[in-house]
Amino acid sequence: MSEDNDVRGNRSAWGPPVVLVVALITGGWFLQRGVEQEANVYLQARLFQEVLDHVTEQYVDPIDRSGLVGAAIEGVLSELNDPHTSFIDAKTWDGFRFRSGADADYGGVGLEILNRDGWVTVITPLPGGPALRAGIRAGDQIIEVEGASAEDWETDQAASLLRGSPGTDVSLLIHRPGVDESIPFTLTRAVIELLSVPFATMVDEGVGYIPLRIFSETSGAEVREAIERLQEQGMTSLILDLRDNPGGLLDEGVGVADLFLPNGAAILETRGRASGQNQNFSGVHPEMVPHVPVVVLVNQSSASASEIVAGALQDHDRALVLGTRTYGKGSVQTLFRLSGGNILRLTTARWYTPVGRSIQIAHDEEAENGAGQSSALGLGGERVLKEASVKGPTVESFGGRTLHGGGGITPDLVVLPDTLSAREQGAVQRLFRSAGAFATASFDHSVLYVRDHPNLETGFALTPADLDRFYRTLIDEHEIMLSETDFVTAVRYVTHQLERQIALQAWGEEGAFHHTRGVDRQLKNAIEILKQADTPEALFSLAAAANPIETATGVGASTPDVLGLN
Repeated sequence: MSEDNDVRGNRSAWGPPVVLVVALITGGWFLQRGVEQEANVYLQARLFQEVLDHVTEQYVDPIDRSGLVGAAIEGVLSELNDPHTSFIDAKTWDGFRFRSGADADYGGVGLEILNRDGWVTVITPLPGGPALRAGIRAGDQIIEVEGASAEDWETDQAASLLRGSPGTDVSLLIHRPGVDESIPFTLTRAVIELLSVPFATMVDEGVGYIPLRIFSETSGAEVREAIERLQEQGMTSLILDLRDNPGGLLDEGVGVADLFLPNGAAILETRGRASGQNQNFSGVHPEMVPHVPVVVLVNQSSASASEIVAGALQDHDRALVLGTRTYGKGSVQTLFRLSGGNILRLTTARWYTPVGRSIQIAHDEEAENGAGQSSALGLGGERVLKEASVKGPTVESFGGRTLHGGGGITPDLVVLPDTLSAREQGAVQRLFRSAGAFATASFDHSVLYVRDHPNLETGFALTPADLDRFYRTLIDEHEIMLSETDFVTAVRYVTHQLERQIALQAWGEEGAFHHTRGVDRQLKNAIEILKQADTPEALFSLAAAANPIETATGVGASTPDVLGLN
């Protein structure tokens, strides 16, 4: 007993001095280690400065010092393997302001672009812009601007050259996947008004339709006003179209989701390393249209803020998501002002849906989607991935439905757009070699057609004689090298493009939408399912009965127009 007391006594006597000695030793080691680390960083910076001085002062040929610094910065950022992180020099900052949605108007060509695999690639041509009117499409790669090679250009470098005074021209050389020869375009810059909601309309009895094209500073207000107008027209269900919407301002994505969720409902969580990057965003207003069935349309070009809205409404079982898997941009960028007016755009956080899904696509998977996956051409000439398989972990929505995580938002009902047959695709790809001339010819022909048909009504159809005259125009006036056999084979594509252009000239974007919506398979599915569902819960039951993952994998004319809903 006494021995035990002595041991405990010795421990009590020696414990504090030992702890003190250990603390001094380890504290000194940690302090020394901190000093060494700081000194190491200083030495590395000093080393870089010495190398830079020797190269610029002693190298056999004259060297641009600022160019070396810029290359070093780009080298550091390239190590991150993050296409959304970039250094923006002061000259291109205005161009970035447009693309981030900060400017309502700008003088440019109307392109949303991003660097992919070393080439500046078109994400989407903006509605009403010169690029869309000229025939530039999503997926096109810009290989030259004003005769200068654009290989390895940063997005902002290309944006600065595409911008300019309205009315001036800029020449581009485009590579289109599947087309052997490069395609020249000459675009006339214009002031682009970035309307988030170009129109809102009824597409069936009680079914409203709102296309949301971009998330700018007024998106939430525009969607709210559109809903109010449709309610006055008797809207009892709604289609929110986010297809080809590249995103924009995060706050506006949160604001649009807030319109459909109750006050206090979780919308978005961001997680990062730095203080202030971990944030939770929730609804702050009462739900605008409670109990109204909603379908959200998405495709592979729906990105960023579009995915915030689709993910939040899907997690809360508030809307049925229909279409194809979205792009998968689940990161948040912060702008840091640097000396000389330069800007660092840095990925500082990732965002997560209310149930905790990250939708960020892995960069190797993004490259696979861009090259390895089998694809077809849609009726409008857009690229359609054939794969409809679901990847990634599964989670449960707040209502207990099974949802899929991983890259992008996987729709509740997977529906592929109408696509061209293999023979049609071959003919259309040969036509793409003269895409610029084809777009110019379509525009000119449409203007004349509207002039010669003053009583034109929605639902018109081009006759074989009309198409024959257009073919002669392509060959004789625009000198397009296209055989008559290819023209006949591509006639579905040609007719769709030409009729849409005529409708656009005659009645504007809303009229063009109404004229061509009959061939929009995803929209037809959305309308059909809303006609059969009077509650959000009924939407999910119908979608589950359609067994979408198994039935949506086919591509081509044999795929049913409406999946399991007839």
